[in-house]
Amino acid sequence: MNKKNISSSNSKIDLMSVLKYLLKWFSISSLVGVLVGSTSAFFLVTLDWATNTRENNLWIIALLPIGGLIIGLLYQFYGSDVVKGNNLILEEYQNPTKIIPLKMAPLVFLGTIITHFFGGSAGREGTAVQMGGSIADQFTSLLKLNQTDRKIILVIGISAGFAAVFGTPLAATIFALEVLVIGKMSYEAFLPSFLTAVIAHFTCLAWSVGHTEYSIPYHAIPELSLSTICWTILVGILFGLTALLFAKSIQFWSKLFNSLVKYAPFRPMIGGVVVALTVYLLGTSKYIGLGIPTIVDAFHIDLSKSDFFFKILFTSFTLGAGFKGGEVTPLFFIGATLGNALVWFVPIPVSLLAGMGFVAVFSGATNTPIACTIMGMELFGYESGIYLGISCLVAYFFSGKLGIYSSQIISSPKKFIYDRFKSMKLNKKQ
Repeated sequence: MNKKNISSSNSKIDLMSVLKYLLKWFSISSLVGVLVGSTSAFFLVTLDWATNTRENNLWIIALLPIGGLIIGLLYQFYGSDVVKGNNLILEEYQNPTKIIPLKMAPLVFLGTIITHFFGGSAGREGTAVQMGGSIADQFTSLLKLNQTDRKIILVIGISAGFAAVFGTPLAATIFALEVLVIGKMSYEAFLPSFLTAVIAHFTCLAWSVGHTEYSIPYHAIPELSLSTICWTILVGILFGLTALLFAKSIQFWSKLFNSLVKYAPFRPMIGGVVVALTVYLLGTSKYIGLGIPTIVDAFHIDLSKSDFFFKILFTSFTLGAGFKGGEVTPLFFIGATLGNALVWFVPIPVSLLAGMGFVAVFSGATNTPIACTIMGMELFGYESGIYLGISCLVAYFFSGKLGIYSSQIISSPKKFIYDRFKSMKLNKKQ
């Protein structure tokens, strides 16, 4: 056989391999996307019902300790092997041991709805990601996938849940790749992740479940200059430090509850007593639940300068006590309201500051600056991209070594910077 025939034969083999790969992952992505998109749509509808019911009957908040006890007992007797939540998915990606139990999905679903119904302060993305990861991982045994394919399955489960909840499929694709190892992405999973995110997003829309719309008016985006870049870097530092405070606060409350309350189901019950009493004393339900109305307001009107601090306190305490739900929507609240508060001395329009805070605090807390930049452009428009990108990147570097996911593996470049900083401190001591 001459060289021409060999080359032609190899080309055909390569083409067949590509077609098989595309067919395989399009089929899996379609199944996962539809399942997770439908489950997330049901979750969002149920969550809206829980939020509206609570806000129309504020006396329900007094029952938050009972809700906490129910969640504690559910996980004590049925969910001890899935209590790690998002961290379990990260650990299984890094060191595969066993299939994530499917029961993670209904348990976190129920736990989150109970948290919001009775008045805890939490988010929703953690729930969607856990449902997505556990549903997707069932295909590992069903299709007898190898370890490489199993990693891709976990990635697409994360992207499906994220895309369905927030309506940002491209950001969901990057988030699923970026969140697993800080500073390193698995590009072989990009196409399946994107396909699944898009399918999950449109599945959610097909169920007539929409998403909150935010906007940064075009006229609110200043001309790029040295001055605006410097101000953006400054607020990015503040957003990063705020993300660090949030992550440290969750760790603090979690350690405190674990050390003081030995029986796990009593932790959210006692936490519920404190949260309910605090809401009563403050006379407002502004800082519980998702807080979406306040997030929307942060782009347009003046808010209390302490809103971001109270949300940090309420959410970190709620999650540290053992209630269920995500951290991301509260991070949006914290970032947007902090940006709103900074307008008193930062000469940047309030809507752009709120938008930068919205994604930058999220970036710092999850160590995903690329995904957060893209998310901001998907939500607010691509015109603000340069400001969003700078603030997300700066917040990422100033948010500390680890964020809200303790099982993330830190890689370069952040690892390099913190290792150098650590060695400099050691040299000074010596």
